[in-house]
Parts: sequence; C-alpha cells; structure tokens
Amino acid sequence: MIEATALLLGFCGLLFVGSAIIPGRKIETLRPDGTTFVYRLNGLSLFLLTTALMIAAHYFGWFSLSILVTHFLELFIVTNIFAFAVSGWLYMNGRQSQAGPVGFLRDYYYGVTLNPTLCGVDLKIYSYRPSLIGLALMNASFAVVQYETYGSLTLAMILYQGFTFLYVLNYFQFENGMVFTWDIVSEKFGWMLVWGDFVLVPFFYCICGWYLVHAPDMLSPLAATLLVMLYVLGFWMFRGTNSQKHRFKSNPNIRIWGRPAQALDGRLLVSGFWGFGRHMNYTGEILVYFSFFLTTCFVSWVPLLLPLWLTVLLIHRSWRDEQRCHAKYGELWERYKQRVRYTMFPPIY
Repeated sequence: MIEATALLLGFCGLLFVGSAIIPGRKIETLRPDGTTFVYRLNGLSLFLLTTALMIAAHYFGWFSLSILVTHFLELFIVTNIFAFAVSGWLYMNGRQSQAGPVGFLRDYYYGVTLNPTLCGVDLKIYSYRPSLIGLALMNASFAVVQYETYGSLTLAMILYQGFTFLYVLNYFQFENGMVFTWDIVSEKFGWMLVWGDFVLVPFFYCICGWYLVHAPDMLSPLAATLLVMLYVLGFWMFRGTNSQKHRFKSNPNIRIWGRPAQALDGRLLVSGFWGFGRHMNYTGEILVYFSFFLTTCFVSWVPLLLPLWLTVLLIHRSWRDEQRCHAKYGELWERYKQRVRYTMFPPIY
C-alpha cells in the first residue's frame, strides 16, 4: 500500500508541477461571474513527455509498467481514498469562500465552486491529465505484461494499443476544445467529477486491456481491417462533430463539407454532422469504445460493460444537454429540433 501511495502521489504531483510550469498555448476566457481566466494548455507536452520517459525507463531497465498491473488493487484503493479526500478539501475550501444554503451531500457530490484553482492551475482542466495519461499508462501496462509473459504481442493487443493511444493523443491535441465543454463551463467541481476523473476513467475504461493480456490471438486480418474501419468512422464522427461546432463558433463564415455553414438565426449550426443529429459527437465516441471492446473477440462479456456504460452515460448526458439548451434558446431550440429531428442515432433516436 505504501508503494501504491507513493506511485499515485508522485504521478499526480509531477503532473501538477508540469501543468504549472511547462510552456503551452494560452487561452483567455470569460467566466460566468464576469472574471477572466487564462488557461495554460500544455497537456500534449505533458503526455508526450510522460510517454518518452516511460519508453526510456523501459529501454534502460529503470522501471516497468507491469507494476501497475501487480499493484492494481492497491492503486485502486489508494486512488479512491485520494478522490474522497480531495472532494472533501474542495467542499471545505468552497464553503469558506461561498455564501448560500448548505446541503452537504449535494455540495459534496456536485461541488461548491465552478472553477477552483490552485497555484494558478485550473483544477478541472488539470484533473483530465492524470485521468487520461493514467488511462494510457494503464493500457500500456497490459501490453508490457503480455510481452514479458509470452515474448510477443497479439494482433488484438497491437490494435487495442494503437486505438487507445491515438484516442488520448488526439484529446490532448485538441485540448483547447475542452475549455468550452459542458464540464468546464457549467459543472461545479465536486466528487462526481473528481471520482470520475481519478478513479472511473483510469481503472474502468481499461477493462478491455485486462482481457487481452492472456487472450488467444483470434483476430483475423479481415476482422482487424473491419475494426480499424469502425474505429476510423467513430473517430471521424466524434472529433469531426466537435471540430465543426468549434470552428463555427470561431468563424460563422466557414465552409463545412464544401458548403457554407448554415445556422438557425446564426446561432445553432445545422450543417455537417449537426444536420443529421443534435449530439452525433456522442454517437462517434460510442463507436470508438465498441471498437475497443471488439478487439477482445468476445473472450468475455465483461468488457462489454464499458461501451454499454458509455452509451447509457452519453444518452443521459444528451438529455441533460437538451434541457440546458431548451432553457438557453427557448423557441429557437424547438425550431432546431424540428429541423434536426434525431438526437444520437438517426433514424432511431
């Protein structure tokens, strides 16, 4: 347990220091309270630096990522304790600076402060770094264990590593988009987001990798090709949808798929993916996670829990988005729903 605690605190501490001092692109935003905040977007540098250090450590024999597998349970327990403790600190710190009625369970769960900072670092943006970099390291540890055990990697493991690495890499490539997401703009920072970032993502989203370590190599070249096509389709929808919205907000005169962007009252985009569904970015992400699951070739149904969980989560999130947009846009949103009838799965839902 001591070793797991040292690993967790050292990992999170180094990423926090890196978030504070490593140069990166700066974006100034206006917060709901009227103040401005400058985000330092150096997540990509942190991710690439961490990847390079891990490769060097393995090459020179300083460190093996297999320690994440052998200490998985201890790390899971320690990270849960850490998440509950950080949530408690956020609650107490937020209560000292905010007035209003106190509801401990609600405030502890959802948070008190919208954008808490520490040493000039926005804690919500920071929390995505140990979350996703931790997930990437956990996934890589399964490949290390398979190689150290059998002397080679299966085709399924190679595909899984490529899929998950590119997914995390692409997130940090477009980290600027996170500044404008629902979590950053509207969600307070409490246990829900803290536990989700530090525990749920790195310890649950890697479940497919667990089942690939000792799985037989059953993936044929044809099946692998089809999986790559599914992953590319999902990735294109996921990132393409978000990119179209971000580009439109930056410049309403852009062209999407070769045509001038169209929008209702100049506010709600109805071109590209946004003309097919109101949350097609969620649809693409679900397809990406089904491609993760399918690399396991059904050796167990347990990994299916990941894409099913994400499907339920994102359908619920789309419902919350709909409520928020209805409150924000009113009659315009109703016109938008008439123009774009489907939410995530045309022509079903």
